[in-house]
Amino acid sequence: MSTEKEKIQAELDQYNVNVEKAIGRFPERKNLPEQRLYTPLDIKDTDYADEIGFPGVYPYTRGVQPTMYRGRFWTMRMYAGFSTAEESNKRYRYLIESGASGLSCAFDLPTQIGYDSDDPISEGEVGKVGVAIDSLADMEVLFDKIDLGKVSTSMTINAPASVLLAMYIAVAEKRGATPDQLKGTIQNDILKEYSARGTYIFPPRPSMRLITNIFEYCSKNVPKWNTISISGYHIREAGSTAAQEIAFTISDGIAYVEAAIKAGLDVDAFAGRLSFFWNAHNNLLEEVAKFRASRRIWAKIMKERFHAKNPKSMKLRFHTQTAGSMLTAQQPNNNIVRVALQTAAAVMGGTQSLHTNSRDEALALPTEESVMVALRTQQIVAYESGLADVIDPLAGSYYVEAMTNKIEAEVWDYIKKIDEIGGAVAAIEKGYIQKEIQDSAYKWQMDVESGAKTIVGVNKFQIKEEPVKGLLRVDASVGERQKRKLAEMKAKRDNDAVKKTLADLETACKDANENLMPHILNAVRTYATLGEICGVMRKVFGEYEAHTNL
Repeated sequence: MSTEKEKIQAELDQYNVNVEKAIGRFPERKNLPEQRLYTPLDIKDTDYADEIGFPGVYPYTRGVQPTMYRGRFWTMRMYAGFSTAEESNKRYRYLIESGASGLSCAFDLPTQIGYDSDDPISEGEVGKVGVAIDSLADMEVLFDKIDLGKVSTSMTINAPASVLLAMYIAVAEKRGATPDQLKGTIQNDILKEYSARGTYIFPPRPSMRLITNIFEYCSKNVPKWNTISISGYHIREAGSTAAQEIAFTISDGIAYVEAAIKAGLDVDAFAGRLSFFWNAHNNLLEEVAKFRASRRIWAKIMKERFHAKNPKSMKLRFHTQTAGSMLTAQQPNNNIVRVALQTAAAVMGGTQSLHTNSRDEALALPTEESVMVALRTQQIVAYESGLADVIDPLAGSYYVEAMTNKIEAEVWDYIKKIDEIGGAVAAIEKGYIQKEIQDSAYKWQMDVESGAKTIVGVNKFQIKEEPVKGLLRVDASVGERQKRKLAEMKAKRDNDAVKKTLADLETACKDANENLMPHILNAVRTYATLGEICGVMRKVFGEYEAHTNL
């Protein structure tokens, strides 16, 4: 009597005969995945209890909460920030009034690399790709009339994350909200800056010290705050594959956990506040598998490698942003469809919060109308699509389960290689991760240019287009206005107090055992500027020079 496996194999053999006949009449498209069909044979070695299981239960493949979106939708967190604090505050309040349940702050380039708006290096960049924040005074305006005790705020800031977090805490204190009430996230992921993005300031070692200082400080004083968002998003934007996005990001996560433990922290004291940041790319089913694999891998690492005991330490919670690199300047309305599909992938993959890009972001900062369409995309998926009604709806799909296993295997191979090099910091210092991303990005671009990969409206289905009207542009006068505001603030503050807190910070920087967060917070309260605080740390720690021998 034949077994079920033998029956399936016999039917598969007959199917393949039929395929050959069909191909003779209708040849398949080129550049498709090698495997055309998935059956129970592709997941025969997958143990349901150990590898898939149930949501809210180790290894969390199906989600980190038992009921997922049946109890509460993901946080609809729209990313915004441009020009001045006043202008960005108007956009934040507009988003909250339109149904956004969380804010995500974009900072301009000078802020991201620790320079004030009046620094010569900031010329021409103030307020262009985000909001300019020079001091506590700007942060007070940025969150004017917003209840920081209730709203959840994410800040996309890395090298100067400690300073921006201190400003946020100080604003909350002045408004009567205590630090233990604050909810949100700082990105604070410096390792991906070296490998993929580039907005670093200090070398890796002192940067890791700052991160572990934040872990320690927040575990005691700001317990609801997510102290890092370990970011694969920018790694994917730089051109990585799905598996590389997960592998390099989780390797960064391993490095952060190791650094914190080395600094004397108990893994269960901080690991529950670690979060991740994934990209939602165009291949919907691969993305769902990627999200599922990432949860399973992290759970195993935290349990088996770091011996975490608290289940919260093993849960990979993540924010998702739709893929900015997949937005096209050509036929920008096509981006609405792309974002909708990427939203569906993030939801079916179990994200905890989501930002949807706007259709015009390949051309300029998004207009209010475009932002509204992006927010409505999330709301339609949440309330109308049915995708949020059941948990992990694609579980059991032969393809999705096989792809989840395949991505997991690729990720473990990369993690093993990075461990052999000496960990993520060493792999970055030697240029290994950068080279892997660059090779993948080059292959993608060559496939687009050759037509092997179709991008609708770019290399196929082109049309003659008129210039897009009504784009949002930041006026050049923003920089001059910000300089004037900064000069006025410096004239009013207690400059002796500023000098004292900066001197205390410099002394603390020279003591490797000192936590810098209280000193940064003291400086912020005196209205010391971002540039002044980062300038002290530059003086002690030096600046990172990019690895060029790739």
